[in-house]
Amino acid sequence: MSSQDSIQRDHFQLGRLAEELAARELRSGGTLPGEDELTPAEHRLPVYIPLSHDDLHLSAEHFNVEEFLLSRAYTSLPDLRTELRDYLATLKEELVKLINDDYEAFISLSTDLKDEGVRMERLKWPLGDIRGKVLESQSELKRIQDTVQLKLKTRATLREEKAFLHLLLKISESTTRLETLLLIDSPSDSEATSNVRNVIKPLGTRTDSGGLDDRIRGSRAKHLSRVASEYTQLLYHVSKAKAEKCAFIDEMQWRIDRIQSTLSSDLDHLFSSTVVALTAPKEGSKSSRSTESDKAKWIADVTECLLTYDSLGLWQDAEEILRRDVVHEFIKRAIYPGALSAPHSPIIPHTPFPPGASSLQPPRTPYTPFSAFASKQNPFEFSLQKGGLSVAHAHILDDADDPLAALFNAILRFVERDMKRIMEIADKVGLKAGARSQLPAARGLSDRKASLSLSKGPHGASEGGGFEIMANVVWAELGKAVMEELGSVIFAAGNPDEFRQHHETTQAFIRSLEYLAPSVQSIAAMRAHPVYSTFERRWQLPVYFQLRWKEIVTKLEDSLAVTRLERTPTKGLAPFVTPQAAAVWDAISSCWSAQVYIPELGFRFWKFHLQLISRYKSWLDKSLPPLETSSTIATSDKHLGGSSTPLSVNRAATPSIPTEPSSAESIAADEAMLVQLGTAIADIKAFEQQIWKLWREELHILLPESEALGAVGGGPATLEDALRHAMSVLLSIIPPLCSQIILILSRRGCDALLAMRSIPSQFRAMTSSRRMPTEASFFVSVIFKALKSFFAIGTADGPGASLKNEYLHAFAEETFEVVTQRYIFFLNAMKKTEESLRRLKKGKKSTYSLFGGSSAPREDDGRADEEKIRVQMILDVAAFKREAESLGVAVDSSDAYRILKELADASLDDDTL
Repeated sequence: MSSQDSIQRDHFQLGRLAEELAARELRSGGTLPGEDELTPAEHRLPVYIPLSHDDLHLSAEHFNVEEFLLSRAYTSLPDLRTELRDYLATLKEELVKLINDDYEAFISLSTDLKDEGVRMERLKWPLGDIRGKVLESQSELKRIQDTVQLKLKTRATLREEKAFLHLLLKISESTTRLETLLLIDSPSDSEATSNVRNVIKPLGTRTDSGGLDDRIRGSRAKHLSRVASEYTQLLYHVSKAKAEKCAFIDEMQWRIDRIQSTLSSDLDHLFSSTVVALTAPKEGSKSSRSTESDKAKWIADVTECLLTYDSLGLWQDAEEILRRDVVHEFIKRAIYPGALSAPHSPIIPHTPFPPGASSLQPPRTPYTPFSAFASKQNPFEFSLQKGGLSVAHAHILDDADDPLAALFNAILRFVERDMKRIMEIADKVGLKAGARSQLPAARGLSDRKASLSLSKGPHGASEGGGFEIMANVVWAELGKAVMEELGSVIFAAGNPDEFRQHHETTQAFIRSLEYLAPSVQSIAAMRAHPVYSTFERRWQLPVYFQLRWKEIVTKLEDSLAVTRLERTPTKGLAPFVTPQAAAVWDAISSCWSAQVYIPELGFRFWKFHLQLISRYKSWLDKSLPPLETSSTIATSDKHLGGSSTPLSVNRAATPSIPTEPSSAESIAADEAMLVQLGTAIADIKAFEQQIWKLWREELHILLPESEALGAVGGGPATLEDALRHAMSVLLSIIPPLCSQIILILSRRGCDALLAMRSIPSQFRAMTSSRRMPTEASFFVSVIFKALKSFFAIGTADGPGASLKNEYLHAFAEETFEVVTQRYIFFLNAMKKTEESLRRLKKGKKSTYSLFGGSSAPREDDGRADEEKIRVQMILDVAAFKREAESLGVAVDSSDAYRILKELADASLDDDTL
């Protein structure tokens, strides 16, 4: 093959690439590919792999031509074709070899299958007959199955009809049995039973013979209980029969309704006579009350009747009887338009039950601190323990000079005496019924009773089921009577004091009444009753608040009409100084006093409380004198207005206080302003202390804390935060007042420093005395005189006497700094003056004297005077330090005083200026 043909076949020019690689290896000192060393991996040529069965591309489930060609990219197409032809020849050889190896087996298989077709045909002949017989048997079985299913359905229908007939028989027998038990004339024997019915009919009423009446009542209660159980079963059967739309039930409905009315009538009659006998004195008895054995029988009968009412779902019927026969009669006698002016006869309570008579626990009602209770004992704690059982009695109100409390006490005694036992029994019955309702069968029965309720009241049975005697009987009748008969007296808000007393007494009565409730659920039902809601709305609390607001505001505005800060040293104003601050505090404290505050108006009084604080702040703004503006004294708002942190004042630059002494009018004006400013700060601090004391001791207990106050508008999150915000607005007045006080005190101190300018002239005028000074100048003791007078240091009284502990140190430090800076200014000016005089003297000195005199002694005298002046300045600065330290100032830490001391210690001729 020529080289030209090779180049044409070599499409990838592998030969040329190999030659270039060999030349590059030789230049770099490497080895050729034919040598023993291995070529690095990056320079290796592709390895030729012949086609075989192990090739992944040939053995793949789906042959991909592109992948196969890419895997053989180093092979030219003619060479690849040659390889594929060689591989095809290899495959054919292997196939022929495989056939030759299994040829004998193929031949044997064809020989063995000879004549098998005929045999298979003979086997197929009997299969047709078998198929026909199987199909025939299948159709016969299907016919038999249909016949059996038809008979089963017929029997099931007959069985259901038989069961339904048995159900109708049960209904008929139950109806007949109930008519017999209730002595109702049936259609067949109406005449036979009429005489018996006439004899037994008055069983529930009172007869002339008390013993016979008791025996009949006891057996009658159990008899009606059994009748109610039978009637409940009848209702269950009737409900099942009604589902089938049976005409027999429609025909029997009038008899069922008659049984219903008769059973309800007999039960009502028996229950009414029993509760009347239990709650009213027995006629013809020697004592006003029956024996305990009779009471026990009546209570057993009441329990049985209530159980019967509960099983029938006639809760409202029982409540109606109690309301009509027991509660209404008493309420009618006790509550009438003139009840508050008429004398009240005492109601004797029942003798407490012996131990074990009752196991019911009174509810744990939260205590509300009403002052209308007769004793300080918590009325909602169990006060009597007998035999390990809690025996609760009515908590009587303090009825001294309070006819409304006396009326409520009579009602409480009545409820405790006549209704409490019945309410406890009803509550126990409800608990038993609730336990029974947890069973599946009981739950189904309760559902059916709900749909077949026998309630004959105007509103049907109780909405949630069960007795609610406290809410539907006691409170409904009582609240309605109070609103109708005494509403014009109790709810009249024209006299705030009387209205508050009535409200307090009524709320105490309601809590005592709740204390007699058998359970917490009874209290919740009473509070959810419509009469309770109407009763609470009858209290005209907004009108009462407006009257109190007008009363407090009128008195306060009369005091705030005077817009002057005048100190009034009266013992009745303590801890305040001005009558206006005392009036504001009296207005705030009166809001929360026992004679004014009503818990339902808590947030209204709280808002009024904050408004009074704001009103006091606005009065102070009008009453305070105009303050001077000074750029030299800057106080820290954070510490000046704080209530718990000490006052701190930022250090100021050189003060711009006038260098001339103040006039008498200016001094008098400053003294008057100090009095006013001190009075205002003293009142504000006392006001803050009283406000937070009131919050800690009363308000955070009286007011319910609300965490959602700042949910809208980004306001304070809690009541305490709102109070802090209001007080911070009031306390914001203090920083500018403190700044003004410091300015005046500093000015008085600087006025005292003016006397130091005459020290040089004094020493030069003292020609007769040549002694060195040993005492400080008189003006040093006057520098802090105004400060001491303000804080009553060394005096009987001062405008800031009550502020001494909190503000003395800060005021003294700031005044000391300002006076020190002014002292440096004066001392520096005096030294400049002395230096100027000394230079002037040197200029006038003559080297020749006509009379031959000399000025040397006179110069020595000038040096001596300068030394005396320097010693006097040192003594004055030291005394100034002692005065400041006596006021608690940390003098050694003051940079201004260090400069002053260095300036005083320096000689007058030193170049320190």
